[in-house]
Amino acid sequence: VAGLGNHGLRGTRHSVGMAVLDRLARQLAVAEGWRADRRCCADVALGAARGLELVLLKPRRLMNLNGLSVASAAELYSLHPEDIYLVHDDLDKALGKVAIKLGGSARGHNGVRSCISALHSNEMTRLRVGIGRP
Repeated sequence: VAGLGNHGLRGTRHSVGMAVLDRLARQLAVAEGWRADRRCCADVALGAARGLELVLLKPRRLMNLNGLSVASAAELYSLHPEDIYLVHDDLDKALGKVAIKLGGSARGHNGVRSCISALHSNEMTRLRVGIGRP
C-alpha cells in the first residue's frame, strides 16, 4: 500500500496519501515500525491485516517521482502491479470523499502517472481521496 505525496510537504491536501498510511499504520499497531529504506527511497512499515502481509510505503521523493520508489519496493518484495494499492489525492472529489478505482489511466495525476510508467502497468488499485478544488 503506497501513500503518494510530496515527502517535504506533509500535512498538505496534496500529500493526503501519506496521512492515510500514517492512520493505517496506527490502526495496525505498526506506527512505531516506520523505517527509512534507502533501497527504495521510502519510509516502510510492515504489518498484517486479515491474514495478509502488508508493506506500507511512503515515498521520500517528489510526487512526480513516487513511481520510482513504488517500483523499487515492488521488486524488493516480489510484488506485481495488481498486488499494489495506491492511495492518492483527487481534486475532482469533494473533500473527504473516497472511491476505489481498479486500474485505468492516471486521470492527470502525476504521482499515479509516475507509478504507471515505472511499473510498466496500470493494473494497480487506487484509493482516491477527495481534496476538493481550491
